[in-house]
Amino acid sequence: MFDIGFWELTLIGIIALLVIGPERLPRVARTAGLWFGKARYFISNVKADIDKELKAEELKRIMAEQSKSSGMHEFLDETRSALDEVNTSMEGVDTSEFLVKADDAREAFKAEMRGEDSLEKAKEATKAAADPAEVPPTSEADKP
Repeated sequence: MFDIGFWELTLIGIIALLVIGPERLPRVARTAGLWFGKARYFISNVKADIDKELKAEELKRIMAEQSKSSGMHEFLDETRSALDEVNTSMEGVDTSEFLVKADDAREAFKAEMRGEDSLEKAKEATKAAADPAEVPPTSEADKP
């Protein structure tokens, strides 16, 4: 706050000692310290109140700007209409071919994870799981 150095404080202390006297100096110093503390507390409260008011004003300004701008609402409406158009255009698309390719890819991955070395083995395993009557028996106990 103030630019008071060591020598200035020493000079003020010596003058106070001479003017006030050694018996009243501690009581005066204590009182001055209390006043100084109260002044600092008051100043910090005033600063906090000013900061709160500034933040409230800024918040009011931001809310006013956002209420004036309807750009986000327009963007959401445009996005919804575009999504609806995509959904209506996808209604007539045959997705069965994509699903078969996805199933083949999934089975190839599973086969690789099991350690099988070919996609054909994976396809045979898939067919066996789907319809066990179509797969030829692999052991003597499985044969009729």
